[in-house]
Parts: sequence; C-alpha cells; structure tokens
Amino acid sequence: MDVTALNAQKTTPVAPMIDPFGRAITYLRVSVTDRCDFRCTYCMAEHMTFLPKKDLLSLEELDRLCSTFIDKGVRKIRLTGGEPLVRKNIMHLIGSLSRHIEAGALDELTLTTNGSQLSRYAEELAACGIKRINVSLDTLDAEKFKTITRWGDLAQVLRGIDAAQKAGIHIKLNAVALKGFNDHEVPDMLRWAHGRGMDMTLIETMPMGEIDLDRTDQYLPLSMLRASLARQFTMTDIPYQTGGPARYVQISETGGRLGFITPMTHNFCENCNRVRITCTGTLYMCLGQEDAADLREPLRASADNALLSEAIDNAILRKPKGHDFIIDRRHNRPAVSRHMSVTGG
Repeated sequence: MDVTALNAQKTTPVAPMIDPFGRAITYLRVSVTDRCDFRCTYCMAEHMTFLPKKDLLSLEELDRLCSTFIDKGVRKIRLTGGEPLVRKNIMHLIGSLSRHIEAGALDELTLTTNGSQLSRYAEELAACGIKRINVSLDTLDAEKFKTITRWGDLAQVLRGIDAAQKAGIHIKLNAVALKGFNDHEVPDMLRWAHGRGMDMTLIETMPMGEIDLDRTDQYLPLSMLRASLARQFTMTDIPYQTGGPARYVQISETGGRLGFITPMTHNFCENCNRVRITCTGTLYMCLGQEDAADLREPLRASADNALLSEAIDNAILRKPKGHDFIIDRRHNRPAVSRHMSVTGG
C-alpha cells in the first residue's frame, strides 16, 4: 500500500473513556497467558496450578477485545503474562494488532517479557512495529538469577536483550527491589543498563497471591533505596513519562534515566489511566482490588460489539480511586488472592 492510500485510512482519534474520578482511560494491559517459563520467588509459588488452556480466550477473541478498547479511546496496549511470548502463535496476535498502529488508531503496542524468548522473536516484533519493550531482570549474577527465577538462564536472557537491541527495539529494564538480595547490586545494574542505552525502573514488591516466602522479608521501600543511591549518584527529578506509573530521575553520572514504581510507599493512583484484562476475559479496573467485570460472556454472546461495549462502559464507572496495598508483620496475607501473573502487573 502506498503512503497516500495509508494516510487516507488514518483514523480520527476518539474521546477516551472517563472514570468516576475524571481520569481518562487510555492504556490497556492484556495478559495473554498466566503461564510462565520462570517461577520468580516474589511472583509465584514453585508448583503453580495454571488455568486450563481451554479457559483462555482465543487469539481472535483477544484481538477483538483489544480492538474494541481502541475504538473506545485506548491509545496504548501492553501485552503481558505470565510470559506473553510463551503463548502459542502469539506473533499472530501481535501482527494483527499492528494494523491499528499503521492506521493511527493506536500510539503504541508493546509488551513486558522476561527475555527468555527474545532471541527467537526480536526481529518479528520489530517488523510488527514494536519499538520498545520492558524486560524484567532482577540481577546480573547468574547464580542469583537462577535462585530468584528458579528455572531461568541469565545467558539466555542477555542473548535476547542483544537480539532486541540489534533489531532496533529500545529496552527498559524492570527490577523488583528485594531486601538482602539485589539492593546492593542496583548501582552496578544501573551503570550496566545506562552503558547500553537502556533505562531502568525499580519496583516495590506487591502483596499479590500466595507465594512460598514471607514478603515482609523481601520488602524494601524504594525511599530507602533511593536515599542509598543518592550517596553515589546525582539524581534530578524529571517530568518524563511513558504512560505508566513510574516517576523518573536523570542520573548525571551515567546520563540515563531511572524510574521508581512505588505502589506501597507512595501509590500512583491519582493519575491512573490503566485497566487490565486477563487471558480469560476478566477486566480488572484496579490491580490492587478484587472487583472485576466478565467480558467473555458479552464477547461471545453476539457477533457485534454492542453488548461488549456496554459491559466495558459499566465497568469503567466502577473503577476505584486506588488500591490498598500494605506489607507488614500484621498484614502478611496477600492484599488480593490472584497472582501477578493473572493480571500481568
């Protein structure tokens, strides 16, 4: 198709959905599978029971769901898991959704991955218009990486990062800050990431789902870690935004950016523009609340999207003001019962 014909097909942006607190909902996170080829200790139990594959939405249904949200004003979609790249035929979905980027209806299609499959898919992802991805990486020590992921191979992830950068995809590293595990390693990880042109974001561990460990032993407030980093680095707050909840600083010594995601010590709810869909078609209006809406039933009840659109509208009107995460010795139970892999973070 020539440029003139393509431009003629460009869509006119539509007004976004507005929740009860006046926040525009423009960002959709879609968990395409609850399965993962890692078993990160802060995320999952070692012996997880995953959903039967028959319960998952088909790739065509996921496409229809995403397209309906785009028609209702969503401008950014992030595919998550579990590990999204272990979903069978996932590139079929990504390739299909890329049509919305070409048409101008979607500003960005991206994903969060553990990097294990990146060396296999990097070139295809770039060809589908994926310009940047988030890679979850909590340590650069191979033995510690094996410990935290239980099954992971650091070398495989690093090969994936190499392949993605070679394909022209910008990478941001996501690291969960874990007390006594990787807190002292963060400065070296930061230098390594910035030395390769990658931003980095630190994330506080969140009380979601039963795991095999005590989260109070893992939890590290990022306010403490930031204070520690300030003894080595000059950090300047900047207004940089990617559409997510991170608040960024510029590091003078490295020239790179560092983000902080602080759901525990300083929640990011006041500017929340996100909703999340599970691989079974359940819409969660808030990561930290149990209220949800079933979109699978209206999706399958009719060939048109009228019932689906109505269900989405009704759900957005129930989006809460914020979550109620807390971790301490008196609150050692998960704030919500589902694991992070169900809703994809």
